[in-house]
Amino acid sequence: VVAFTNYLLTTITPLTMMAMLANVWASGIASAERVDAVLATMPEVQDSPTAADLPAEVAGRVVFENVAFAYNGAGSEPVLQGIDLVAEAGQSVAILGATGAGKTSLVNLVPRFYDTEHGRVLIDGADVRTLRQDALLQHIAIVPQETILFSGSVRDNIRYGAPQATDAEVLAAAQAAQAHDFIQALPRGYDTHVEERGVNLSGGQKQRIAIARALLMRPRILILDDSTSAVDVDTETRIQDALAAAKYEHTSLVVAQRISTVLRADKIVVLEHGRVAAQGTHQELMVASPIYREIYASQLGDGVGLAAGGAA
Repeated sequence: VVAFTNYLLTTITPLTMMAMLANVWASGIASAERVDAVLATMPEVQDSPTAADLPAEVAGRVVFENVAFAYNGAGSEPVLQGIDLVAEAGQSVAILGATGAGKTSLVNLVPRFYDTEHGRVLIDGADVRTLRQDALLQHIAIVPQETILFSGSVRDNIRYGAPQATDAEVLAAAQAAQAHDFIQALPRGYDTHVEERGVNLSGGQKQRIAIARALLMRPRILILDDSTSAVDVDTETRIQDALAAAKYEHTSLVVAQRISTVLRADKIVVLEHGRVAAQGTHQELMVASPIYREIYASQLGDGVGLAAGGAA
């Protein structure tokens, strides 16, 4: 009996292991099939057979000509309608509006994440649909709403879009993004390990690293999609100062819900229900746009601030 029990126990253990391995194998096969399905999915946006490169020298002038867009194609409710907008090369253009107004949808048409249903988006006079997307993206840097960081050092995360950049260039980009001081205070400075998705950093720290990464690419067009929402106003002001000092190097499209983000932009565009409700400088909009005045009053107060804005 004792011998039988020992033999039984000896047999049960490998059988149990085999059953566990079978479950792991089945799970792995299912996961691999899902990954293969994703990899086999054709992108909605495809280059045409005659797609061209951008010229070697890109000024960064962005034009929206009577643009309309819907996420599910023609027949769906449009997210954007009748958008006419010009961002001159080197300008800072801020896009302001309530949640759901179409701000992110608008800027996502520039790198051609989606194609317009109607109208055109032009960069230096070329319709983006006639350009190779990989060539287009070489001149555009985007800091999205949700900051994406990877497992690795702070330095590697900043250098991700420009792996050939020197340490001095990484440092300069971090300083412009107001990230250098907090990075230096980390346990290993620029060599501090960042966990997947940056869970060991605050929201504001992640945003500043992402801005530094974008600046390091030296893009002709810089898109900031509500990318300073997690930093305090003083830090945001210093970031704006640094961007303004170097703005001749790129055209900026800045999506914002916080009006303090847009006050010093060369042009402010107010979106409402997918349409341009108003555009101009802060001073012009304080005079001409009731919607802008209402946003300003709701966020910054309607006393001295409104009077000063209207008189400017």
